[in-house]
Amino acid sequence: MFDVHVHAAPDIWERAADDREIVRWYREAGFTGCVLKGHYDATAGRAVAAGRDAGLQVFGGQVLNQHAGGINPSAVAAALAMGARMIWMPTADAHTQQAAGLPRLCCVDGGVSDTTYAIPPVDPGTEEAVRRIVAMIAEADAVLATGHLSTAEVAWLLPVARSAGVHRLLMTHPSYTVPDMSEDDAAELASVHGALAEVTAYQLLHQPGCDAARLAAFVRRVGYRNVVLSSDAGQPDSPPPPQALTQLVDALAGEGLDRQALLACASEIPERLVVP
Repeated sequence: MFDVHVHAAPDIWERAADDREIVRWYREAGFTGCVLKGHYDATAGRAVAAGRDAGLQVFGGQVLNQHAGGINPSAVAAALAMGARMIWMPTADAHTQQAAGLPRLCCVDGGVSDTTYAIPPVDPGTEEAVRRIVAMIAEADAVLATGHLSTAEVAWLLPVARSAGVHRLLMTHPSYTVPDMSEDDAAELASVHGALAEVTAYQLLHQPGCDAARLAAFVRRVGYRNVVLSSDAGQPDSPPPPQALTQLVDALAGEGLDRQALLACASEIPERLVVP
């Protein structure tokens, strides 16, 4: 399998293990690769270090939160120049995160600004910067992930990215608390714009009101070929990421979904999305 979403130490929040240990867990579980994600850290360089002689592919990226200047083309240019494979729109500092009362850097350090970020149509003033960013992602043939943007913002972003030449598009856990996208909206956006929709083990394990039946219904509506399964694990109270992703596959199969199709959603589809 290939996990496109895992968190490791060091981080501003406690994590179960550091980069190299988590990569070792993936290797021992027979995974072919992973993507390290840090809400407040660029992970391309960490991925190179953790992946050296690891026996599997390790990639990183950049999340456009406050530490990176938000919707900041310079941060994207630097990350891509250093080999980032994935650029996430704002996550913990998205306006949706604040509205939902979910953790942010300013909750850890009260001296940090509580600035949030948005893109059109919520914040039309960021349009020029977003268009510059997607053009750079297209040129690098990297992955654009939607982060915690609202459904309206994702609906604006995907066609803009497509028209700029971005071919690798991932809607970040659209059915999670943020952005709380409906099955119908996710299915339409995936179908019209060729974006993949992520479903995570974290949702199964921790999302209030979420269970395997709800996630299975989402997968059915969006369609296997448009779904990526990931762990979004690394928290101390979650299983190790390889086991978390396997648990997600097992839970969805237990709801009557096709196991082989689910395994493709956790292996071939995400690997094809990320690997150059």
